[in-house]
Amino acid sequence: MADLRVNFCGVELKNPVSTASGTFGFGHEYANFYDLGELGGVGAKGLTPEEQLGNPAPRIAETPMGILNCVGLQNPGVDRFIQEEIPYLRQFDTKIIANVSGHSVEEYVGIVEKISDADIDLIEMNISCPNVKCGGLTFGTQPKMVEEVVSAAKAVAKKPLIVKLTPNVTDIAEIARAAVSAGADALSLINTLLGMRIDVESRRPILSNIMGGLSGPAVFPVAVRMVYQVRQAVDVPIIGMGGIRTGRDIVEMMLAGANAVAIGTACFADPMAPIKALHELDEFCDSHGVKSVTELTGAVRL
Repeated sequence: MADLRVNFCGVELKNPVSTASGTFGFGHEYANFYDLGELGGVGAKGLTPEEQLGNPAPRIAETPMGILNCVGLQNPGVDRFIQEEIPYLRQFDTKIIANVSGHSVEEYVGIVEKISDADIDLIEMNISCPNVKCGGLTFGTQPKMVEEVVSAAKAVAKKPLIVKLTPNVTDIAEIARAAVSAGADALSLINTLLGMRIDVESRRPILSNIMGGLSGPAVFPVAVRMVYQVRQAVDVPIIGMGGIRTGRDIVEMMLAGANAVAIGTACFADPMAPIKALHELDEFCDSHGVKSVTELTGAVRL
């Protein structure tokens, strides 16, 4: 049996497998299928300062080997998460990764400060949101904006701060360096790729928001490439995500440079996907003489 434990920013994960924020809710539905305590961590639904209802339907469109979504950060707000969902998740022997969003630097600071005092283990900050004070430009696409929001959030964070990167940029390494220079303790990537579908009969966009985020197996090679590039650029822990389905996918992502992984869209096709992938990872390590899963991180041979 390989040692699957991973020390991530001083937090010990029993294994490197977590769930990706936005695909797992707060775990209630999946807890009907397995013990959430089998996971290294649970990435909770993205939180905003106040409750959000999200975008109107239709907000999901299927694509070959993936889905497009424009759900729009539907969530109950950070206060209800603290009051209702953290006590629920604490029933399980796993780490809680709280995902937070904002539409201004001030909103990010406020929500990071509030969630820092709650009983969670890691903070994941989604910087793929539009900055309303900069004409809606996405925070995570400009190095200077990344530095501004990350440094402000880091100043109030009392738990390790993971910055989640958008792939919709020219140079992911430049964005990663900006986040780390501003104080990010870790990075997670990739968020969804911007995409669009059109109904050829009506000639209208399928999604209410016109465009949406593409996730699922189709984006996996892009995610592996970006994790590799980021690992070459910075020396902080990385959660790799984007299209992971199997144990071999986890191995591939870790070889590229990830310290841990998150599984998301695969859960929609098979609620047991994270557990199956975890067991496959364990079997791979045993059959390949890997004594500790940490040996895989960045071990790609060039």
